Parts: sequence; structure tokens; C-alpha cells
Amino acid sequence: MITQQIPHATTISALRTRVRSWRGDRLSVGFVPTMGALHDGHISLVRLAKAQCDRVVTSIFVNPKQFAPGEDLDAYPRTLMDDAEKLTDAKCDLIYLPTPEIMYPEGYSAGVTLQGPALGLESAARPHFFDGVATVVAKLFNQVRPDMAFFGEKDYQQLLVIRQLVKDLDIPVEILAGETGRDRDGLALSSRNAYLDADQRRRAGQLNVILKEFAAALEAGTGHKAAREIAYTAASETFDSVDYIEARCATTLAEPGDGPITQPARVLAAVRLGSTRLIDNRAAKPPA
Repeated sequence: MITQQIPHATTISALRTRVRSWRGDRLSVGFVPTMGALHDGHISLVRLAKAQCDRVVTSIFVNPKQFAPGEDLDAYPRTLMDDAEKLTDAKCDLIYLPTPEIMYPEGYSAGVTLQGPALGLESAARPHFFDGVATVVAKLFNQVRPDMAFFGEKDYQQLLVIRQLVKDLDIPVEILAGETGRDRDGLALSSRNAYLDADQRRRAGQLNVILKEFAAALEAGTGHKAAREIAYTAASETFDSVDYIEARCATTLAEPGDGPITQPARVLAAVRLGSTRLIDNRAAKPPA
């Protein structure tokens, strides 16, 4: 458990007491929800929140509702002391540490179900995932009651799902996005990268390259279908399996036609190396 010297709350009442005191001083509140095992991408969101808001809350909660049976809930890295030190260095004002019993007490039966941007891509392989994400995020928003919440573009479909959530449920939170944090070879930072062995880590860096080439082909006027086939072949030759590699409308995730793209797009991929699943995405502009 983290020490008392690091500001933290483990109950909803303690969290709300602290936030209420800030509100009394007319201070704005930013929120960064995480599942812990923090890396530089998470910390960049905290710093972005600090630049936009007077006070920042970061939650650490490994949400069981977004894991299906057989996924890595039990193995998901938990590094609370290291996380707390990183957040303290980033000048996070409060760490919120709810337990499963607080988030989902006995008799809990509510949930959030979304369609729109939640359909396809990630939900094809993990149909439970976005319902679990939307449910926990809605609860966290109600508990923290922030002015702004910050999410990374690495989980691009999730970002659009959260934006749809606050729009549909009239939640008064502004959603801001932070750029994807990357390692020196371009691999998107992820807590799950710790699962990769040396050979897998070397191969993992190619995902960024393949997506950059996919986006470049679209921007040069190559038809969507042709560019996607090239990218899929490259990914299939590099990774153990490919869940998807697609180009979609950047705002709705609707599928483009087979020809050249005519509006801003996002190329997105999910691949597997051994038991590790990697996701990433890149922006693509329509040809000039």
C-alpha cells in the first residue's frame, strides 16, 4: 500500500471530500483514468491535464468487467508503489484507488452498452470489452465529477467510444486526447509490452512501420482496398496472427470505399505475438 505522504483516496467519500474542497476554491479538476502499470504515455496525460486544469486526479483500477474469461486479468501487471512515485513526480494532486468491492458491490447489476463506434475492430475479437470500459468510465466520472478527462490516442476506438458515451448520457465532462507515446523504434507504449521477450520486442516495432506505410499509401492516393491488402500481407508475415488491420473514418470509424479515401482516416491494427496482443493506429489524410 502507498504511504500517507502520497495524497490518495481509497473510498468514494474521501475522493469527493477532496474534490469538493477544490470546488469550494473555484479550482478546475482534470481526471486521468488508468489501470496502473504506468508508463511515459500515461504520465504525459497527467502532464497534459496539469497544463489544462488546476487539480488532477488519476485513478488506478484494474477493471474486471473489461476482461473476458481466459484473458490476463490475474496476470495484468500491478506496480502500485512505482506508479505512485511516477504520479508524485508528475505532480498529480490525488491518486484514486478504488477496490472491486467499491466499484461493483454485492448485488451490483447496472451496466452501459454502446453501439456506434463500439462496433467492429476491437469488439469483433473482444465483444465484452467496450461495455466493460463504458460502465467503469461512467462510474468513475460520477465519482470524480471532473471538468475534463484525458485519454490517449493509442486506444483510438476507445477514445471515440468515450466521446460517444458522454454525448449520449449528457455527462458534463470534456474529453481531451493525448498523442500516442512511443518507444525509440516507434512501438506504442503499453503496459502489456512487458510481456514481450527479446525477439518479440524486436518484431513488435514493425507494427508502427507497417501502419506508417499504410497511411502513406492512402495519402498518396492508393485505393483503400489495395493499400489494406499490402498492409495485411506485411503484418501477417511479421506477427504470429492479425486480428485486424483496417482504415476507417477518423470521426465515426465507418468503413471507406475501395478507392482512394476522401476524408480524414485512421489506420488501425491489432496483432499478436505469442500471448501478447498489440494495438496501434496512425492518422491518414486524403490525397491533396
